[in-house]
Amino acid sequence: MTFEKLRELFLSYPGVEEGSSYGTPAFKVRKKLLVRVHQKEPALVMKVASLDEQEALIEMDPKVFYITDHYEGYPWVLARTSKLEKSQARAIFEAAWRADASQKQIAELDD
Repeated sequence: MTFEKLRELFLSYPGVEEGSSYGTPAFKVRKKLLVRVHQKEPALVMKVASLDEQEALIEMDPKVFYITDHYEGYPWVLARTSKLEKSQARAIFEAAWRADASQKQIAELDD
């Protein structure tokens, strides 16, 4: 997916703001980081619910999902933007968003 398509998707969620993290574009809700562009690799750094989810994503589609040593033991996964499908990006992002969004923001999306 292109960055513009990803940006459009992420900003469609209530309360999501674009900012920066490590000098790259990032998307947050309530000041909590959900996803950012990796500073060196053509990938997104995406928050996941658990290390089990991280492992499952990597096992399910290792051409898209992976981690570097830096993310070992932390609930984040890297996603190669050139291979990432919109449905994958939406599912991962929405789960992270729901974990950090306010009840009002969740209700706004669900209405």
